[in-house]
Amino acid sequence: MENLRLDDFTHYKFLSGIKHSPSGRWACFAVHQADLEANDYRSHLWACDLEGRRCFQLTGLGKERAFIWLNDEEILFASLRDPKDLERQKQGEDFTVFYRIRISGGEAVEAFRIPQRVLSLEALPGERFLLTCLHNPRRPDLSSLDEKERAEELKKRAEEKNYEVLEEIPYWSNGSGFVSGCRSRLYLFHQDTGALEPLSGEFMQVSSVELNSARDKAVFVGSEYQGQAPLTNALYLADLEQREVRQLTPAEEFTYYEAHFLSDEELICWGSDRQSYGLNENPRFYLINLTDGSRTLLTPDFDASTGSSVNSDCRFGGGNDSQLEAGYLYFTTTEGCSSYLNRMDRTGKIERVITEEGSVDSFSVKGDSILFIGLRELRLQELYTLENGAERQLTSFNTWVQDERKLARPEHLSFETEPGITIDGWVLKPVDYAAGQRYPAILNIHGGPKTVYGTVFVHEMQYWANQGYFVFFCNPRGSDGKGNAFADIRGKYGTIDYADLMRFTDVVLERYPEIDPERVGVTGGSYGGFMTNWIIGHTQRFRAAASQRSISNWISMGYTTDIGYFFMPDQIGATPWSDLDKVWEHSPLKYADRVKTPTLFIHSDADYRCWVPEALQMFTALKYHGVEARVCLFKGENHDLSRTGKPKARLRRLEEITAWFDRFLKN
Repeated sequence: MENLRLDDFTHYKFLSGIKHSPSGRWACFAVHQADLEANDYRSHLWACDLEGRRCFQLTGLGKERAFIWLNDEEILFASLRDPKDLERQKQGEDFTVFYRIRISGGEAVEAFRIPQRVLSLEALPGERFLLTCLHNPRRPDLSSLDEKERAEELKKRAEEKNYEVLEEIPYWSNGSGFVSGCRSRLYLFHQDTGALEPLSGEFMQVSSVELNSARDKAVFVGSEYQGQAPLTNALYLADLEQREVRQLTPAEEFTYYEAHFLSDEELICWGSDRQSYGLNENPRFYLINLTDGSRTLLTPDFDASTGSSVNSDCRFGGGNDSQLEAGYLYFTTTEGCSSYLNRMDRTGKIERVITEEGSVDSFSVKGDSILFIGLRELRLQELYTLENGAERQLTSFNTWVQDERKLARPEHLSFETEPGITIDGWVLKPVDYAAGQRYPAILNIHGGPKTVYGTVFVHEMQYWANQGYFVFFCNPRGSDGKGNAFADIRGKYGTIDYADLMRFTDVVLERYPEIDPERVGVTGGSYGGFMTNWIIGHTQRFRAAASQRSISNWISMGYTTDIGYFFMPDQIGATPWSDLDKVWEHSPLKYADRVKTPTLFIHSDADYRCWVPEALQMFTALKYHGVEARVCLFKGENHDLSRTGKPKARLRRLEEITAWFDRFLKN
């Protein structure tokens, strides 16, 4: 077997969006792979014959990701296949082209066009579709203009590329660019006439749209605002026959995540009032009466996060993390170091459906058939089916990695950081480990902070283990998977979490004497970047550091980034006007004059989650105080560089970090 190579991730296949056909006879999903020549990703739709247990590629252009089933024979997907359409979009036109393709074979044919950028789509009876589209009240709909007006509007848009007008917060969003004034708006589309009919108001943000079984009503989460996007929202009911929308739940301090129709009389939903644990408080489940909007709590003792927060750099695309089927709500949770599939009935009784450790990244349920895309042990994403409680792997896109590459198996290491509080961590030995030798090591800190590390495949850590490093990582307080109290570090950033990480480092060095304590490095991204910045200002035990997409100054982070204006006051427990000293106390920049550790900063200029001044301030402070430092700034990349960035940028990022550690830890 060969050592894992840095560029092997460009050959991995990433799976997303698994969905059954209406009868459950077929399934469809997307497969993605890096394309180094184009410096992009190619995405194709694949079909799965669930009776014949075979999967085959359905589309070939390489730009097909999102889709819906029209019936058991046809799939509808969005794509830009005509070079003229690509040129029109470059000139500023907003439209989406949809194609049909039969799973029995043949070419995709254009079905219709929507004169808006479509964000989501559901088929309705009578050749109608329910859409959410990107809407900006400041921009007229091009389809409503005559030829002269259209030309003038396109000219105006071309000129406006040179400046932005900001009137709201957030004014930009990571991965989406400038969004001031933009909303996700609900529409009805009539395919026979081409009419696009708005259902929600111009200033309402719509998300999480779900249809009832008759597909004549929809429930969605909405918030109407101007000036500042709120954390609160409400549930709305859309009558698609009467073309009416009414608010179901009152305006209150509550955040709804999703809702599903249990019947024509009630919904099941989940959300949080954030009263006990703030922004990151785990949601609870409720019944909503469709007549009067009253809410009944189903799960008073539920204390797990919904969705999967298990860390990996080997995903691309998303998919279902909740679905209603046959009277049960199916949903994923993160518990411990894994994510699982569960189901709940209308009484609030929860049972775990998928019990194996790892990560359930998306799933689909139809009758007795359960399909999911998951990460299992050191296996990269594959498609699985659940049969009589046992998992069966249906695809083999990535089995070559286990067959052809050396991999390090995580060794679990837990310790009690305080009485009754256990921290879980893992250690990867170098793949060519030999007893009696001395090795360098890297402490890797996850982002969030409310996410988790587990035992699933992480390319960068496996690569470092193949380069002769011990790699160790853990879930300190602040992490997901152990309930609200464990995850709650509001007002404590850099205190108990720092203590957990330092204690973990002590335990690792005690348990693995082969690690040379004089050659240990530290790295992490986002919250992990904050903690890297914090660590180098509070200890000199690490010989080198690599701080990625970090936070260094809570004042600047709070008032320049897309989530900062609500994330910073919630997590730090103060604003510059209420307690400037506290905000500064938790900022790594305050301690930059104490730093002696050579530090590499990795950042992206379109990272609007932790904007680039966070890296530049810390870098400047280190250089000012005579500390060796380097910045590698990626143009056009965002906060997700390490996961979904352009392939060449991802290669350079990992090359930079590895070369930095090689320089300081191997000499």
